Amino acid sequence: KHTREEKHSYRVSQLCGEMGSALGLSLEAIRELRTAGLMHDIGKVTIDDYLLEKSGPLAETERLEINRHVETGYRILSSVAEFAQIAEFVLAHHERWDGWGYPKGLKGEEIPFEARIIAIADAYDAMTTERPYRAALSKDEAIREIRENAGTQFDPAIAQVFIEKVLKE
Repeated sequence: KHTREEKHSYRVSQLCGEMGSALGLSLEAIRELRTAGLMHDIGKVTIDDYLLEKSGPLAETERLEINRHVETGYRILSSVAEFAQIAEFVLAHHERWDGWGYPKGLKGEEIPFEARIIAIADAYDAMTTERPYRAALSKDEAIREIRENAGTQFDPAIAQVFIEKVLKE
């Protein structure tokens, strides 16, 4: 639907594949993780273009509408048998290690392992890419954000592997 979102999804997919390799996952698990990374924002196809392109702050109702993309993505993917497992990862990719994420408020290892990987890849790409509402961060600034949020937003072990083995810092 949006070129920016499409490119973002491909980059997240690539980062997920690199994470899978760094973690020593099987080729099948890496393939599934890459597919989940590619599909993680599929629910945004139902969101009004105006919201996806908005340059100013979102109103509470607008933020809630955008947050629903995980549930919409889950419904889309779970309707296809071969994507049922991936649907679970898509649903949980905005959960936070500290339990303050959405949509279920899952905490720590309650969050599917693959969703924890997608969360870091998604956040890193979002931070390092210009958005209508803010300029892109540098790689170093994004790494600093990931380090600062390891243990709260992100699984600290996965964050460390991402920084050291994928970003090679």
